[in-house]
Amino acid sequence: MATAKKHWSTWQAFKADQQEVTLAAGVAAHIPVRIRYIDIGEAQRGTILLMHGIPTWGYLYHAVIPRLADAGYRIIAPDFLGHGWSDRRDRFDRSFQDQARVIIGLLSTLGLERVDVVGHDTGGAVALILAIEHAGSVGRLAISNAVCYDRFDDDMLDLGHPMKWRSRSVDDLVVALEESLVAGLSNQSRLTPAFREGIIAPWASEEGKLSLLRNASALNANQTMALVDRHGDITASTLILWGVDDPWQSLEDGRKLSSEIPDARFISIAGASHWVPQDAPEQFTEALLDFFDRSVAATV
Repeated sequence: MATAKKHWSTWQAFKADQQEVTLAAGVAAHIPVRIRYIDIGEAQRGTILLMHGIPTWGYLYHAVIPRLADAGYRIIAPDFLGHGWSDRRDRFDRSFQDQARVIIGLLSTLGLERVDVVGHDTGGAVALILAIEHAGSVGRLAISNAVCYDRFDDDMLDLGHPMKWRSRSVDDLVVALEESLVAGLSNQSRLTPAFREGIIAPWASEEGKLSLLRNASALNANQTMALVDRHGDITASTLILWGVDDPWQSLEDGRKLSSEIPDARFISIAGASHWVPQDAPEQFTEALLDFFDRSVAATV
């Protein structure tokens, strides 16, 4: 693992610090797949797994990772299959269950039996799967502005129709993504050139565009609704951390989720929207560290 940095000034520097592992055929897909990930910091207080959603990648957490690492945690921040700079070939599924298998395979490869889990957006759906179906791998659980019921962003669902988008240009896709970034930030000063370029970079090519379309086509409310009856089975100490201004994942969904998970703690972040780790990185990090301080440490 690498030593924690103060910050990454560019997404290229963040990408350069990513490591890569190949998961064997049968672990996450029928073929071997490459997974890129950040591995930063020393596990003095535990290991935290940070999971992004769509259309982001591990870079979503670039302002959060150094703060958590400086607090004494080892940070693992992967790019999901088909996302960011992980394998993007048009040869495998990208469902939430498949992404959960990616994470279990990655943890096994890294020799990590149990970690604290943070999931944002569709990464929150994967985090719920891990907490329900792989409970032994989850120490503490934090869910932020997650897809957890049947409320999906219409623009992302639209991207999942190849006949509508396959013939459209990469430039059209970039415009749509820029609009999404604007809509998901309350503090427009946080839409820095580096963040804009960094989030869009993996998709700004024909290969990237097709991979994003395939990721969007994997969005399926059946997968999240199939978990609802099992939210009450979650045994991990849980924090639900929600940006209040989110236009897609409503505050009501966050409150509902917190009521369904036993003893879950709910915290809302005023003045923050969907991309909370970028919109309010200080409040996001402080809430996580306070939660981890209050609960029993995960086994490293």
